[in-house]
Order: sequence, then C-alpha cells, then structure tokens
Amino acid sequence: MTTVALKDVTKVFPDGTVAVDNVSLDVNDGEFMVLLGPSGCGKSTVLRMVAGLEDPTTGAVMLDGELANDLPPRERGIAMVFQDFALYPHMSVGANIAFPLRLSGVEEGPRGERVADVASALGIGDVLGRKPSQLSGGQRQRVAMGRAIVRRPGLFLMDEPLSNLDSGLRAELRAEISGLVRELGVSTIYVTHDQAEALTMADRVAIMRKGVLQDVGTPTQVYGRPATLYVAAFLGSPRMNLLEATVYVHLDRYVTLNLGEQALYLPWDDIRARAVAHYHGERIVVGMRAEALTPVAPDSPGDVLQGRIRYLEHHGHESLAFLDVGATAIVVDDLGGPVTEERPTGAGRGLRRLGQVMQRLTGRTGGPDQSSLDVRSPRGSRTSVLNDPGRHHRRPAELAVRLAPYPAVTAGHPMAVSVRMDALHFFDERGDRIDVGWR
Repeated sequence: MTTVALKDVTKVFPDGTVAVDNVSLDVNDGEFMVLLGPSGCGKSTVLRMVAGLEDPTTGAVMLDGELANDLPPRERGIAMVFQDFALYPHMSVGANIAFPLRLSGVEEGPRGERVADVASALGIGDVLGRKPSQLSGGQRQRVAMGRAIVRRPGLFLMDEPLSNLDSGLRAELRAEISGLVRELGVSTIYVTHDQAEALTMADRVAIMRKGVLQDVGTPTQVYGRPATLYVAAFLGSPRMNLLEATVYVHLDRYVTLNLGEQALYLPWDDIRARAVAHYHGERIVVGMRAEALTPVAPDSPGDVLQGRIRYLEHHGHESLAFLDVGATAIVVDDLGGPVTEERPTGAGRGLRRLGQVMQRLTGRTGGPDQSSLDVRSPRGSRTSVLNDPGRHHRRPAELAVRLAPYPAVTAGHPMAVSVRMDALHFFDERGDRIDVGWR
C-alpha cells in the first residue's frame, strides 16, 4: 500500500489566498488518517494536492518515498470518493463500478467477477442493473465507493463522502467504511468537518485551521491532550469550558488559579504545577471538560466551584446545566477574528443567544458573540487570546455540567461542582498548551 508524506507544503491561489500554510504530515502504510476542521480550513485542498488535482506552490508531495509533484493523477495509484457521488446517470450501477476497469483494459470476464465481489461486500449486489436515479443516497454512496475500491488502489482519498446523508445513515456508513478500509488494508486520507466521524473512524487525526496544521495524534491524544486552545475548543460535545485564570504561586505548597470570584488550587506535587508556576502573576487559560465536573453538596471538601444555573438543555439521555461561577469565559471562534462584546441583560441576552445560534448555522462571523479570540493565524502570525478589552466587554463564563435526564432543578438554582484537578488543561496567552511535555 501507499505511504504519503507532505513536506512543508503551501498552496497560494492566484488571488493571494493562502489555502494551505507550510503543512508537513505523514500517512503510514495502511493508516486511516482523518483531516478535520471547519469549512475553508484547507483540508480539501490538501487532499487535492495529494491526488494531483492541485499543484503545491511550495513544498513536496511524496508517495512511497518518491517525489510526486509532477506526477499526473492517473499515475498515482489513487482512488477518490467525492461528496456528491459523481456517478454517471446514464449507466447502470454495475457499469458505474466497472468503468475504471474498462478504462484500464481489464477483460470482461475478470471485470464482472471483481464488480460482483465489490458489490456483494458493499451490500448492493441486488441493484447492479439499476440507474443511480433509482437508488437511495446511501446506496449511491456505496456505488461511488465500489467504483473506487474495484481498482484496488494503494491509496483512498475521501472528501466528506457522508455529508449529504442523514445522521442515522451517516452513523451506519461510517462504521461500514471504517471496517471495509481496514479489512482491505488500504492507506486512507479522509476529510471531514464532523468530529464524531474523526474520533470514531481514524487511526490518527490531523486538525487544521485557516490552512495551518494545529495538532496530529490518535483520537485519544488529540481529545485528551489538545496541543492548542483551538483544538481544545473544537473537539468535544459540549465544548470544553475555557476560563481565564490568574496564576499565583505558593512555593512547595500549591499554585492558585484565580478564576475571578473563586479559585482552584493545583497541588505542588502535581508535576504540571512546575510548568504553570512559570506564569506567576500572569493570566492563562484553564480548560475543563464537562466530565471533569461533578455536582456535590455546597460544603463538600476539595476543589469546589459554587455557581447558579443560568439555563438547562435537555438531551434525553442527559441534561446539561450551564453555571455562572463568576469567571470570565474564553471563547474561540471557529473562523477566528477578535470581536469585542457588550454584556447584554434581559432580552438582550436572549437576542445574543439567538444570534449565536444563527452564526453557527450559517458559518458567518462578525456578530456580537463571535467572541474574543484568535488563536493561530495563517503564515505563523500569533496573537494573544487574553487581550483585555475592558470590564464591560467581557463575557461571563457559562460552565457546562452534565446532569441526569430532567433533573429536579431549574434556571436560577444554586449548584456546587467538584473539579477533577488532574483533568484540567492549561494554555498560555497565545493558545499553546503549557504542560506540553507532561504525559
């Protein structure tokens, strides 16, 4: 099977847009690599450069250790599955799957056997005589995959192949794709914006933002130890709680993390305390996921934060409570760009939330809650995520806490949560992980 290596690859389009910025990435033999990120982050451009559909502006694309920059797409031993299926409407399912074999001059007998084998493996053996218009979306995607698989390529490239399907079918097909690709042992690069696909399917995940590679690792590594603030905010549902904290060191005792009205205490015997202690008197970002927070009695010992429920979300299997603990939130915009914010009250808060939902649905930036920070900008420029625009432009934290389904609490109720200190994440003012060397 094929190995892939991108060496300092940059792609700049004629209008000056930097789509991919100095990306280096290796895909091992038989590995399932997922490129993850929001729309416009450059992941599909990376895929197209590997396929030979785009030429890198600078850098090298290596296939099996050989430079492939000038190699035509048809000579790269690659099969690509697109988002829109790209089937020939006038051909039957069988003819669609057999088309690349016919182009390669494979005899009709062996060609029919390979088509039948692939169709049977994908569960579409009974529809070989139909036209694509007579198939469901899931069947069409299986036909598109069959056309790629039948060539027996050394490398699969998949560009958001499930994004046009409903959620139930996506879950079914991502399990099938993952199992089938591993059974075939084919190296695969899979592009998606869906973190559920990435975390459930990948051997390794590469997270991109604005053309810059943010983090690479196994799903466990990028979720449990995100390298940057952006990765921490992007992965997980609900999103990681990110709070501004001021560090105060008490040598040989503990490190105080002042969260505004309350504080947490990192024990000195915690190996991470040494790294955090370098920021004495400075502000950092403290991240805590919902699973690190447990509701407790108000007078419980240990590291406990007191708050009041702002609102509840009911999800059937669980409820999420969002607490005001008197801390300042750090909000990372998916598309970047610092925007100041007036603190709304009453109806203004409701409108703010409505605007926030619409921005997430439409992907537009620039609204009042598109928030405060830029973590890493293209071409290596870095900006502080802790710029203080003033007290009246700061957003209060809404700490997400998991509760049982439909708990006997409502908005306005007080609540105390115990914090697992070993599950905290620490980031500096530029958005880089502080305790990066700790395992």
